[in-house]
Amino acid sequence: MALANIGVIGLAVMGRNLVLNLADKGFRVAVYNRTWGRTEAFLAGEASGREIAGARTLEKFVASLEAPRVILLMVKAGKPVDAVIDQLLPLLSPGDIIVDGGNSHYPDTERRYHALKEQGLRFLGMGISGGEEGARHGPSLMPGGDPEAWPLVREMFQAIAAKADGEPCCQWVGEGGAGHYVKMVHNGIEYGDMQLIAEAWQLMRTALDVDNDFLADVFARWNEGVLDSYLIEITSHILRVKDADGSWRVDHILDSAGQKGTGKWTAIDALEQGIPLTLIDAAVNARFLSALKSERERAASRLAGAASNEAPLDETFVDQVRDALYASKIISYAQGFMLMREASVKFGWDLQFGDIALLWREGCIIRSRFLKDIKAAFDKQPALENLLFDDFFAEAVSAAQSGWRAAVMAGVSRGISLPAFSTALSFYDGYRSATLPANLIQAQRDYFGAHTYRRTDRDPEEVFHSHWAEDQHEEKWQ
Repeated sequence: MALANIGVIGLAVMGRNLVLNLADKGFRVAVYNRTWGRTEAFLAGEASGREIAGARTLEKFVASLEAPRVILLMVKAGKPVDAVIDQLLPLLSPGDIIVDGGNSHYPDTERRYHALKEQGLRFLGMGISGGEEGARHGPSLMPGGDPEAWPLVREMFQAIAAKADGEPCCQWVGEGGAGHYVKMVHNGIEYGDMQLIAEAWQLMRTALDVDNDFLADVFARWNEGVLDSYLIEITSHILRVKDADGSWRVDHILDSAGQKGTGKWTAIDALEQGIPLTLIDAAVNARFLSALKSERERAASRLAGAASNEAPLDETFVDQVRDALYASKIISYAQGFMLMREASVKFGWDLQFGDIALLWREGCIIRSRFLKDIKAAFDKQPALENLLFDDFFAEAVSAAQSGWRAAVMAGVSRGISLPAFSTALSFYDGYRSATLPANLIQAQRDYFGAHTYRRTDRDPEEVFHSHWAEDQHEEKWQ
């Protein structure tokens, strides 16, 4: 085989499928894995008959690549990425390109970008979404890092990406850690979507007293409307699966949700940026709560809940839950784009939010019809402050509001935990409130800590302090 167009390090499921995808699109690929046995098995199996070459050593791997070398790392995020980069450094030449396709934390990507730039190497941090199926047939790719590297790899990565209305779900995101930042927010939104769907399922099966066959049909219908999405689709499939005894498999799965940390990164970053990412934060904490299984079992036998005399609702409640899910989903994305807007300004990334919505239209876990509406909103107003200021989304939330409130109240009256539904509604009510009770909080802060306050009836630049516990006189502070 002639020199390879790209080399891939790491042959776990995602790495293997990306290699096959690249080969299908006509690119010559060199592969390397820390254990030769996995490489050998791959070459003899799935890769057989394709322009894919394996190397036993990194030296031979690097030597098999055309210049400038392009190396895609598909290894575990964190220290393993740094370890592989350290091993590659003595073997590379100025201008070579390293692409990290793992779920790296964006500060690590930022650090690697600057460190490698100093050594004459080009580094890209590229978020990849879509799981093994997406990697094989068309993922969503979120590249960021060195802008000089992007033109050299754009054709290759856009060729293997999913397509939405003929456009590749792979566009330049921004410099430094921008690509992995956008992937982090994507994963946080994914946490929110999954929690919202789980709450809708739990609320309907409790309040309606229906089985999973009924609910599978509900989710299938929803997937034909405004909620059309990959996660809604797979939920309808999951709810139909039964064990040999005829019982639903989902009901036998331990109710303790795992996580890899990217949702937590999103929630922590929002706190650091001062953005109220309340829904994703609620989804992350819901997983933490689910992990306290033994404690919850003890609490279930000791702590009283709502009275259990609520009669089952009729099937019109399904529409109310649909409205709650749709409106809450809008809030989740609005918050996610608020966070990215803040980061774009802070880091000087100039993120293009319409393009980001396009990146997520196909190939990724949160792909949905809904994202076309987000792209349209930012195409109309590139400087849109918040999705809720777009006419389409403002009207959608307004139309769904009655059912949304009814669904949350039904959950509260039945003692059903709805952290994502309820926090989304609370955010909406807070965001649309011209006046909030924060004036009392500021007065309390001034009382115990002399933190001062501003007045609505004075110059907004002036600050004041009151001697609340003494003669209550107010003074202007400089």
